[in-house]
Amino acid sequence: MRARLAIHASQHLVYLREIKLRDKPAEFLAAAKKATVPVLVLTNGQVIDESRDIMLWALQQSDPHGWLNLWQADPDFCHAFFDRLDGPFKQQLDHYKYASRFEADVGQQNRADAGVFLTEIDQRLGSATGYLSGANYGVLDAAALPFVRQFRGVDEIWFDAQPWPHLHRWLGVFLASAEFAAVMQKYPPWQPADKAILFPA
Repeated sequence: MRARLAIHASQHLVYLREIKLRDKPAEFLAAAKKATVPVLVLTNGQVIDESRDIMLWALQQSDPHGWLNLWQADPDFCHAFFDRLDGPFKQQLDHYKYASRFEADVGQQNRADAGVFLTEIDQRLGSATGYLSGANYGVLDAAALPFVRQFRGVDEIWFDAQPWPHLHRWLGVFLASAEFAAVMQKYPPWQPADKAILFPA
């Protein structure tokens, strides 16, 4: 979702191939050394297989909405935020989401730990900037929102009861947006003989 959000914002066309992870085509495995999605294969053969790197690549091709404004103004903050989001928070999200795979109370502890980061996000959203990326929605917002959406999905009643008013508003606007609808469109699993699908359409 993160990669598609950035590509959609950039309006830089790519060929989209929906991969069913239970039935991975050989062509996908040949390109994706990690055998995970997303994977972007450039025309020169270079492979980009991390969603944050795909986001940055897309926005470096075209950034009509200024999603990289904060990245250009304060790269140290953006790198640190991404490292925390994709590192500790993502691990806490996975342990909370898949708590049954771990020891007792792991899910609750990771929910509490992740809640510290979500409280910080709520506070930043409540500041004068209004967004993680500054005065306008940008790459940090698009990177974080899919993970926050997953976190809420584990226990929506608990999540919605938390004192995070700015975060709830921010997530709600995203879920009701045309951009969210565009990246959530379903595609049939790709097969080598299929007609190419351009994204964004």
